[in-house]
Amino acid sequence: MSEPEKKIAIFVDVQNIYYTTRQAYGRQFNYRKFWNQIGYEGEIISATAYAIYRNDNKQIKFQDALKHIGFTIKLKPYIQRSDGTAKGDWDVGITIDVMEVAKEVDTVVLLSGDGDFDLLLQKIIADYGVTTQVYGVPALTANSLIDATTKYHPIEEDLLL
Repeated sequence: MSEPEKKIAIFVDVQNIYYTTRQAYGRQFNYRKFWNQIGYEGEIISATAYAIYRNDNKQIKFQDALKHIGFTIKLKPYIQRSDGTAKGDWDVGITIDVMEVAKEVDTVVLLSGDGDFDLLLQKIIADYGVTTQVYGVPALTANSLIDATTKYHPIEEDLLL
């Protein structure tokens, strides 16, 4: 009898991946190539991309492309503060969803360089025995996040458009 296929859940911090790949390489992340790569490791049972809603055509096209690949898109409104800074943070939403899904999968894949997720990964590894994978731009991924994950994958040329 063959081994059952690994169940995988993917969580994408879209803003983080967008800005870090742009800052480090001046290019965009190749979500389709990433999806195909992960697909070889097991069955993707859930894939969620967390983004900011700006009602901008380029963004809508991008979100449609992600949906076509297989991602569920969760949107939060873009908030411009009076001082000119912007807010659109999905950390708590991602954390809640990871906690919910981690009990049902073998592997949690997080695309983010945000060190705030280190405790989350430590907790789901300890509580549910899942393996975790983090994809992040090497120069812009928190060391605490790299240390907390089972396997770290640097986002480099091969995963860029």
